[in-house]
Amino acid sequence: MQEQQQSYPQRKKRLATSIPLNGPWRNVMDTLFIIVGSFLIAVAFNLFLLPNQIASGGVSGLSILGHEWFGWEPAYTQWAINIPLLIAGFLLIGKQYGVRSILGSIVLPLFVYLTSHWAIPTTNPLLASLYGGIGVGLGIGIVYRGRGSTGGMSILARIVQKYSGLSYSVCVVIMDATVIIMAAFVLSLEQSLYALIGLYVTGKVIDTIEMGLGYSKVAYIISNQTEAITKVILADLDRGLTKLEAKGGYTDDQRTVLMVVVGQSEVPRLKALIRSVDPDAFVIISHAQEVLGEGFKRGEHI
Repeated sequence: MQEQQQSYPQRKKRLATSIPLNGPWRNVMDTLFIIVGSFLIAVAFNLFLLPNQIASGGVSGLSILGHEWFGWEPAYTQWAINIPLLIAGFLLIGKQYGVRSILGSIVLPLFVYLTSHWAIPTTNPLLASLYGGIGVGLGIGIVYRGRGSTGGMSILARIVQKYSGLSYSVCVVIMDATVIIMAAFVLSLEQSLYALIGLYVTGKVIDTIEMGLGYSKVAYIISNQTEAITKVILADLDRGLTKLEAKGGYTDDQRTVLMVVVGQSEVPRLKALIRSVDPDAFVIISHAQEVLGEGFKRGEHI
């Protein structure tokens, strides 16, 4: 399959990222992201998850179980689990991954300790699972944007992945599922269901932080007027496009398929332009999960 990237002399120049991928300012920003994200996780933990016994996975979930079963201080439990896992991460995974996890692993329990006496806004477990899931997801997403980690089960999942051959996502699911199953026995089945709700919301919020709210669409256009459609897309829509050489499945005729990525708000304009040139054009428009590059998000967090 041959690709040909089109350009147009009147296309606008896009702004370059103001902070380079590596360097002192990038490291400062990453550190701030990890600290702010850890603080948000700790606040969500103390205000919503801990007082309502919602052990939605991870080391924080284990600390809730330890608090309810033995009366252990959650911050101490988190330190007690994180520090050995950090050492194991250094030894079994590598120095680079361990360094990325040190700050979050130490700062998060510290914030949990410092915010442990804040007033509880709700005792409704459903609201707590939703708000707690949002807060934890927001915090973890910000930590990830800082190219960091809060350590804990993420390190254990990496270790299991390395020596078991399972994918990282499967390892994380296994860890979280284990904590939630333990919650069903230590607390109650109802509490474990609320934990599942919180975990689901957390995952969705992390995806939103990572992918952004600006959804994009990718369109594939098959027409006998490819050159005319190319011109109107480049000139009127100010979007680049790619020509894909394809072959008809029934006729074996060589055809050119135009591929163009646009913002969601640009879809009606794109369809109108295509229709104005060739009302009989065959158009497929589908959702693009994330688009990095000129005209869309910069790729500094790849």
